[in-house]
Amino acid sequence: MAAEGGGKEMNEIKTQFTTREGVYKLLTHSEYSRPNRVPFNSQGSNPVKVSFVNVNDQSGNCDRICFNVGRELYFYIYKGVRKAADLSKPIDKRIYKGTQPTCHDFNPLTATAESVSLLVGFSAGQVQLIDPIKKETSKLFNEERLIDKSRVTCVRWVPGSESLFLVAHSSGSMYLYNVENTCGTTAPHYQLLKQGENYAVHTCKSKSARNPLLRWTVGEGALNEFAFSPDGKFLACASQDGFLRVFGFDAAELHGTMKSYFGGLLCVCWSPDGRYIVAGGEDDLVTVWSFSDCRVIARGHGHKSWVSVVAFDHCTTSVEDGDPPAEFSGSDEEFHEQIHFGAGRDRANSAHSRLSKRNSTDSRPVSVTYRFGSVGQDTQLCLWDLTEDILFPHLPLSRTRTHTNVMNATSPPTTGQTTTTTTTISTTNPSGTNGKDIVSNSSTSANPANSLPGTLPRSNSLPQATNPPGGSTPNSHTGSSTNSSGSTKGNSIIDSAFIATGVSKFATLSLHDSRKERHEKDHKRNHSMGHISSKSSDKLNQLSSSRTAKAEVAKTLGTMLCPRMEDVPLLEPLVCKKIAHERLTVLIFLEDCLVTACQEGFVCTWARPGKVGLLSSQNNPANSPSGTVV
Repeated sequence: MAAEGGGKEMNEIKTQFTTREGVYKLLTHSEYSRPNRVPFNSQGSNPVKVSFVNVNDQSGNCDRICFNVGRELYFYIYKGVRKAADLSKPIDKRIYKGTQPTCHDFNPLTATAESVSLLVGFSAGQVQLIDPIKKETSKLFNEERLIDKSRVTCVRWVPGSESLFLVAHSSGSMYLYNVENTCGTTAPHYQLLKQGENYAVHTCKSKSARNPLLRWTVGEGALNEFAFSPDGKFLACASQDGFLRVFGFDAAELHGTMKSYFGGLLCVCWSPDGRYIVAGGEDDLVTVWSFSDCRVIARGHGHKSWVSVVAFDHCTTSVEDGDPPAEFSGSDEEFHEQIHFGAGRDRANSAHSRLSKRNSTDSRPVSVTYRFGSVGQDTQLCLWDLTEDILFPHLPLSRTRTHTNVMNATSPPTTGQTTTTTTTISTTNPSGTNGKDIVSNSSTSANPANSLPGTLPRSNSLPQATNPPGGSTPNSHTGSSTNSSGSTKGNSIIDSAFIATGVSKFATLSLHDSRKERHEKDHKRNHSMGHISSKSSDKLNQLSSSRTAKAEVAKTLGTMLCPRMEDVPLLEPLVCKKIAHERLTVLIFLEDCLVTACQEGFVCTWARPGKVGLLSSQNNPANSPSGTVV
């Protein structure tokens, strides 16, 4: 089977793979690309990105897809697993001169079959608002590049707003815009509104309303991606300085931080219930961070190069409490699109409410499994399961264990400490450390519910890590996120209601120089974690030896910001398959499929198990659902 490649087939492109749900199959006739289907010469171009929107079309073809390839931008009806793609009839196609589209985002609130609002960011710093259905260019923001001259790295509509949007640049700044305001003919003047260590928020000084409304400066180096929480109240930022910073958006309060194991962070996403954040980057790892505990709870090692995209799978994330399996929408932007889609709203809300039943007062939480995926520059797709034995290590292990490699702590478990049976397996750890993997036999039921199994070190070197800061529960998203100025709900910086009154207790990051000029030299293409973690101190010292400021980076290793590899569980991927010839840049989970894209400009649809039958007759033109085979 194509999905089960052996050692001699490692370089073979996979067209299907198997999980516990069944077989995912690549639908070759549902591939979207440039109309000529010729692979794009990706040298020096910006990453291919894909955006979706649902327009509630009565004809049944509700989804619309937008993707950029080089200087070109395409807008199609997305037929998914239902019909073959017809690339000869794009709804809209645009070719830009002097600049390239880098990212884009639809507004799900205003989308109809007759009109959509699409934001497009560009390599020269501009942001364009277009309607590809009416084929109108509504507005161009930062046209003269007076606000920021650097590349746009991420653009998102503010959740729940029809007019506000946020734009991130490679300069490390973010800007809040209002589509109703103009940008002005002179460079904006700013006034400090809020400041913490390594971040600041300024408001634009102007007698009349103009853009930008706010300027955020976050960290050192480029701000590679940001993502809004499902409830829209928090903002997670992944930066080139290697830090994940999570803010209360309205009050600009720093809720918590995390440091990558190595290099910059490139991508970030929220779990559908807002409890966990997954980030990926130049350390080849996926890192799972708990929102309530403000700490790393797991890392995943499967990629052999930089991780470019992470996303949660809403359909496979489940809550087993007697109700049917929960369904969510995938990454943050997909979540907000779905909850405005009628039927999707009820599904998301009911699933969210079931997850909300799990809080710190429960004697036994409901059974929860989070599925997320990642793609990287190694052309591989990885799928991961985040299960109870990782989320709740104080409790007896779940009977349904997944591929989880829990590395032993610095000292072996004390005899008599736990009744859990263990089997010691002498191996060479994927991380390269000289130790032994301890595999726990979870069939025992004698382990007390409030004890920590000796074979599951829960960041033993991190004191009080299990106590949520400020006494918050996993369900509380406001009021307890900082120790400074109280509840974030009533303190909106968008309304300029207050000036900074304190610094969050988590804002303890040290200033250090940007690494963006040295990343290509410092990180080899196939620089896997097997080489990094075996001599992590040496690697960090090599990076920080040239400048004294960079010595601060090494100080974070072994702290709550960046636990050592042996201090947190190490996940192994359920699936790790090579699916493209060029680096992967897109991963989006939809209800009946998942969508990937590579730098050659090919957008691929993978049917979920049981969904492939909708296109089973695609090779027979007479029986094809679309009537033609492209």
